[in-house]
Amino acid sequence: MAAQDEDELFDVFDRTGRPLGVRKARRLVHRDGDWHRSVHVWVLLAREPEGRRSDAEPWVLFQQRSPEKDTWPGAFDVAVTGHYRAGEDLAEALREAEEEIGLPLSPGDVIRLGTRRRRDEHAPPIVDCELQDVLLATTRRALAAFRPCPDELAALLSLPLGAALRLARGEVPSVSGLIRRAAHASGAVEIAPHEVRLEDFVAARDGYYERALETIRRRLSGEAPALWTLG
Repeated sequence: MAAQDEDELFDVFDRTGRPLGVRKARRLVHRDGDWHRSVHVWVLLAREPEGRRSDAEPWVLFQQRSPEKDTWPGAFDVAVTGHYRAGEDLAEALREAEEEIGLPLSPGDVIRLGTRRRRDEHAPPIVDCELQDVLLATTRRALAAFRPCPDELAALLSLPLGAALRLARGEVPSVSGLIRRAAHASGAVEIAPHEVRLEDFVAARDGYYERALETIRRRLSGEAPALWTLG
């Protein structure tokens, strides 16, 4: 299976999110720089890795994109990222969570953090203009219990929340976490230590990672941060 379906139909919007009543194939949307909707689900692992204290901080899950992806191949990204297909609502778009990492989600399982407008022209001739719904899901699944889709993902990475936030702020050059590869010849699940730099992630010059991680930290401390818009 290909890492993306170039004939998949998307609804087209203007920059404010107003629907334009037009549906186009993915390849045409990315050729023409049309605004289209996507979903980003940050996943918080409330269950600590084996051997850690039960009162330790939660970890954050990230995906590593397949090397076959048309944009940002091999880069680390938010745990679940995907487009709304034409006509889909949020409940339907959340299929991406089960498809990509094997985590079924419904709208009642997620909390909205904010909205992001992002124009990405790093891989010509693709012009990717996304209206991203930024959501948070919390699970007690351990890293080994996820099922990363090998067609779309190379691996799953978990990082302690505090370490991930320090990395996003540029306070440290790298941080250590745990990585689980999407496929193994023996079928075994192998989890190993892994060190990452901010440069290993999909570029986010708008402060997106810091904003989302800080919002998650504040929610865990009992605050109720207001919804935000980036871009």
